[in-house]
Amino acid sequence: MSTYIDSRHPKQHGDYKDCPPLVVRFLYDSETIRGLSPRTVNAYYIDLRNFFRFLKLHRGLVPADTPLEAIDVRELELPFIRDVTTSEIYEYLHYVTLTRSNAPAARARKLSSIKGFFKYLCSKMKLLEVNPADDVDAPALKKALPKYLTLPEGTALLKNVQSDFYERDYCIITLFLNCGMRLSELVNINVTDIREDCTIRIVGKGNKERLVYLNRACLSALDRLLAERRKMPNLQDRQALFVSRKTGRRLSARRVQQIVEQCLRSAGLAGRGYSAHKLRHTAATLMYQEGGVDMLALKEILGHANVSTTEIYTHLGSAQLRQAADSSPFAQMDFERPAADDPRQVSPADTPEGKDDTTE
Repeated sequence: MSTYIDSRHPKQHGDYKDCPPLVVRFLYDSETIRGLSPRTVNAYYIDLRNFFRFLKLHRGLVPADTPLEAIDVRELELPFIRDVTTSEIYEYLHYVTLTRSNAPAARARKLSSIKGFFKYLCSKMKLLEVNPADDVDAPALKKALPKYLTLPEGTALLKNVQSDFYERDYCIITLFLNCGMRLSELVNINVTDIREDCTIRIVGKGNKERLVYLNRACLSALDRLLAERRKMPNLQDRQALFVSRKTGRRLSARRVQQIVEQCLRSAGLAGRGYSAHKLRHTAATLMYQEGGVDMLALKEILGHANVSTTEIYTHLGSAQLRQAADSSPFAQMDFERPAADDPRQVSPADTPEGKDDTTE
């Protein structure tokens, strides 16, 4: 089993006991001390478990034909970990590139997990004096602009919600497009998170809380949803804002993704690479481009730890690029070629001021 995360209970996981003891301690401390989300810690778990499985295979401690998933690493202690070299880390990255066809982004994430673990052993635990991952360079990543819906496409999406629970699904799309929240943040909203001062409490990465102001469209969509929600005879999860009409329980992240996919199809926007996360990009991009929201305000709305993360949304649309080109002071200058006897034909180099005297 590659993950212990339960889709119905995203804040719960197993005990990670099929990892080396020091890895287990790193994972627990990452969640309880550093406050990282269970999904982030779960990614560390998968990456580090596979890394140490590879090392046992690479060092010839198991038969060469042993599947990676069948290798037991629970017994690995500090002496084994202390012997890890920079070369072995590069070997692992080479392995996942060729054997697992990992793209640069996946390799970069795996390396980040390894770097975090060895930094923990060196800086926090004081168990290692040398960090073998220090000098390992991360794979070069393609810097692509965030994909987002245009304003007409976003409008079409709102107009074409088709669902057997229209109020819920319309509210999901509205909050994504207006508040720019993450999928996990939307799924975990409780009714009590909606405040009387027209704000909503959002719990983001690392359990960091922020308040997002609700505009008129959001408040109207929430009012209609809450009215329908109160009519449900089988409401089981009374805290959850977004629930299943069938079970009365909180929607899973995957179910919300399916709802968004269905709405995109209804709006004729399927097959264009849009998703629930792209709606977050849409909110951020259009707030900046169309609404003139400044960078610091956008950072707070999105829940970014650093403004450098927010800067990816400052890319300019084609209309702005055209406007910038038209604003050039040379934009209206259009001269025809002068006649041979036209005094304008004289070259600056032939004038006393422009004469080149380097040959004299």
